[in-house]
Formats: sequence, C-alpha cells, structure tokens
Amino acid sequence: MPQLRVALAQVDPTVGDIEGNCEVVVDAARRADAAGAHLIALPEMMVTGYPIEDLALRSSFVAASRAAVDRLAVRLYDEGLGEVTVVVGYLDRDTEAVDRLGRPKGSPQNAAAVIWGGNVVARYAKHHLPNYGVFDEFRYFVPGLHAQVVRVHGIDVALAICEDLWQDGPTLAARSAGAGLLVVINGSPYECNKDDVRADLCARRAAEAGCPLAYVNMVGGQDELVFDGDSMVVAETGEVVARASQFEEALLVVDLDLAPARSGDGSAGSGPAVSRVDLGQGPVPSYAPLTPTVTSRIGDEAEIYGALVVGLRDYVRKNGFRSVLLGLSGGIDSSLAAAIACDALGADGVYGVSNPSEWSSEHSRSDAAELARRTGLHLQTVPIAPMFDAFQAGLELDGIAEENLQARIRAVVWMGLSNQHGHLVLACGNKSELAVGYSTIYGDAVGGFAPLKDVPKTLVWRLAEWRNKTAADRGETPPIPESVISKPPSAELRPGQLDSDTLPDYRVLDDILDDYVEQDRSAAELVGQGFDPQVVAKVLAMVDAAEYKRRQYPPGPKITSRNFGRDRRLPITNAWREHP
Repeated sequence: MPQLRVALAQVDPTVGDIEGNCEVVVDAARRADAAGAHLIALPEMMVTGYPIEDLALRSSFVAASRAAVDRLAVRLYDEGLGEVTVVVGYLDRDTEAVDRLGRPKGSPQNAAAVIWGGNVVARYAKHHLPNYGVFDEFRYFVPGLHAQVVRVHGIDVALAICEDLWQDGPTLAARSAGAGLLVVINGSPYECNKDDVRADLCARRAAEAGCPLAYVNMVGGQDELVFDGDSMVVAETGEVVARASQFEEALLVVDLDLAPARSGDGSAGSGPAVSRVDLGQGPVPSYAPLTPTVTSRIGDEAEIYGALVVGLRDYVRKNGFRSVLLGLSGGIDSSLAAAIACDALGADGVYGVSNPSEWSSEHSRSDAAELARRTGLHLQTVPIAPMFDAFQAGLELDGIAEENLQARIRAVVWMGLSNQHGHLVLACGNKSELAVGYSTIYGDAVGGFAPLKDVPKTLVWRLAEWRNKTAADRGETPPIPESVISKPPSAELRPGQLDSDTLPDYRVLDDILDDYVEQDRSAAELVGQGFDPQVVAKVLAMVDAAEYKRRQYPPGPKITSRNFGRDRRLPITNAWREHP
C-alpha cells in the first residue's frame, strides 16, 4: 500500500498574536519538511490562538485571520515548503451569499485550511459546536455543512475539528467517503485523566472511520485553560501507533501504510455532502520508514502538577510579566504554590514575602525561611504588627473583623511591592477553601493569578508529597519542608487557631464538595450517601453564601472536570437553598 509520512505539530499559540502564531506554523513546517513529512497538521484555531471568545465577533479580527492564512500560503511556497501539505486551524467566516435565520451572511466559523503549492486549496468548517463546560461555541460560530476530503499523494485524507470527533457524523462521513486517513485538529483543554478518555475515543472513532486517525492537540496555557498536547496516531484496529508527551511542545512524525483512494472518488460532485480536492500529486517514492514514538504516560500527580506549572508559566509569560510575588505563611498552600512558581519560572523569578503578626508561630516563620533556602527564591520579611496597631487605633475592630484586618494589611503590602517592582501577585487559596468562603476577600484572595484555585485541599497535600518524593528520587533537595506538610493547617489570625475549628476534616469536606460542586448532587442525596445531615447543611450553606467571593477571585488553571470559573456559573443573587 502507499506510504505517507505525517507530522503532528504540538505547539503553543498565543491568543491574538496572529503574526507570531504564523511564525510558529512556518517553523513547524520547516521541521516537518526536514523530517521528510508529506503532510503536517497543526491545532485548532492555530492562527488566532484558542479560545478567542468575543474576539470572534470583531469583523476586523476575522478579516485579519483570513488574510493571514492567505499570506501564510504564499510564504510557505516562497520558502520552498510548497510541496508539504499543511492543515492548520484558523478563524474564517461563512461565505454563503444569502442571509438565513440564525445564520447571517458572513458569520464567524471555526475552520481548517489546507495549504499546498502556495494556495489555500481547501477549507473545512467545524460541524459540531460545543456548548457545555468551558465552551461557548454556539455564541460565536456557525457550523460547517460539508465534509472535506483532500487527495494527498493518492490517499484521501478527511478532516475534522475537535468536537467533531466526539460526535458520530464526521467519522461516519470519512468512512462513507472512503478516506484512507482522518486528520483531527484540536484545542482540547486538560482535565485530570482526560488523556485516557481521548485515547479510547480515538480508538473507537478510527474503527468507525475504517482508517487510521491522526489527532493533534495544542499545548500551553490560556487564562484558566491548560492544553496538554497528548497528540497521537491510532490505527483502525485501535492500536496507538505514535503518541507525543503531555505539556511539552513536540513534532510527532509517523509513517503510515494507508489505503489508496478509490477509483473515481476524486471526480467533482462525487457526493452532495462531501467536498473533494485532488492535489494532483503522484504516489510517494519508497523510503526507509521511521521507528514510531510512543511516549509513556505519566502518573496522576505528575500530570496535574505539570498542568499547574504550564498554566502559571504561560499566564505570566503571555501577559508580559517576568516575576511573581506571593505571601509565604509557612503553610502548605503557599509552599506548594511557591514550588510550582519556581518550577515554572525559575527561583530567581519568584519573590516571597513573610508578614509575621502577633499570632504568627515561630515554626511558620522558620518554615517560610527554610522553603526559601531549599528553592532559592527571594524572601523578604515585612512584619505587620505596627501597621495592625495603627489601624486598630482608629478602628477598634474585634472578632472576625479583627482577624480579616490582618489578611488585608498583608494584601496591601503585596500589592504595594507588586506596583513598585512589577511582580504578578499570586493568590494561594485552594479549591476547598474557595468553595466554603474560607478566604478573606481583598486579603489572601488578592492577586492576578491563583495556581491552586482548582486544587482541593487533600490534593494539595498529595502534590506536595509527590513533588518532594520526585526531588528525592532525582537526588535533589525536596523543596517543601516536611514540617509544612505534617502540621495542622491554620490561618494564624488568632491564638491557637486551626482550620478544624470551623471546618470538617478536609477528607470529609472534599468528598462532600466533589458531590455538590462537581456532580450537582442534592443535600438529600448527600445524606443518603451517609454524610452527617448537620455537616451537609453547614457545608452547603457556606458554599452557597460564598459565590460573590469566588466571582472576584483571580483566574487559575483548570484541572478538574468542573472548576470555579468557566465551568460553573451560578447567580450571585440566589434564594435557592439545598436542605437535607
């Protein structure tokens, strides 16, 4: 059977940087050509970055994307890359000549361009527009109406875009069209264990299409979302024949034995639902095949930690910051956040601030100093007792108001240093605390990014232990002092304070939160599962009352199936309450 060498470019675009993203395309095409590839596929919306949200509604942005693709075709040809078939995602518009209800003329489309010989030889618009979880594509795009097949060196290659893979139509259309290869370009956001789901899905769809499936996904961070790559090629038997790593840019190159195009399928009008283009290329001359790369999968903790590092790194880099600042309390959350920041940016780009108060324990101060010593981050100590006394002289607060004053004074210090030196302030709260409102608005909730926003408290401990063990296994100094991991959590805003004074054990709390937040279980269902009715009532009341706080919390990387942000959207003003 004919052979085709296919390259999948797992790369990191930046939303809005059309010229920069096109440079990435050209660089990837150069490397693919040097590797002898005949076809290269790049991710969904590669030219514009993804997701573009309301940028899709700006006609100037749509026009810029379309023009960039046309220029890209010419440039690839001028640079001697015209013989490589390039499949790349971009923002297009519906060019049908008539307005229709719900589909105005010129509506934006999430599209793929096929470039060859200096021209855009085919265009495909995404058929299935997701409107769940983090996706709002029905708000922005109109769907495509036709399947697309391109004959490349005698092999019919069908196209699909991301959500198309999760629906039945496009793979069945590829089979009906007799495609020898199905290429799927993706902007599929990360969540824990999604790589396993994707592999199973690709295997099922390859079998349905009756041909190998090449799946390319982007990598990198975009606001709340992290893209983990995990590009792969799956045979029609379901076997994964090549697979790229997660959270790293890569060019996955694989040789495929593919079924030749059926006689007559290249004729115009061969099917009302299929648009066909024959590039007129001859068969590929014989060549020595490559050994395929199948990257081993990583464990859950490594996967999640990698997502947090990439999410923070790209948020900082793409928004023009060079350094971050965070309060170091000696607690587990700020210590893990600091370790993530050091891995993302290097210790020289991380600035910790210790703000001891009258109630700060000695071990909290020493643990923060030991963390700084182990990681090499910068540490500055700014005691807040004098500032607290000055405020109290004029305010005379007590109780929770007095406790929260300390947190807000610390936030003023952090933001002052941020303004002075240009650091991005990190908020260190975890998902469990945010769920029940266990954070001080305009205090520890202040900042521009929140690395642990979607990380439950019990997972914080797991990640800290995993990071230390990984360091020890490599012969390095574990970054987080053992005393930080082992001591009971406390905000230290009053004498002897512990989180357990007002919250259930975090293992119980996280179990309840998983059911209520992630699964939308009712109070009655929770009690039916065996949870204490009083604990359920208390936790759910705290979650419901804290919605206004969460709405004002900084963005943070999504790692679970339902984060506080794009995934979960509840009204702040809301009288509905769950009762056991």
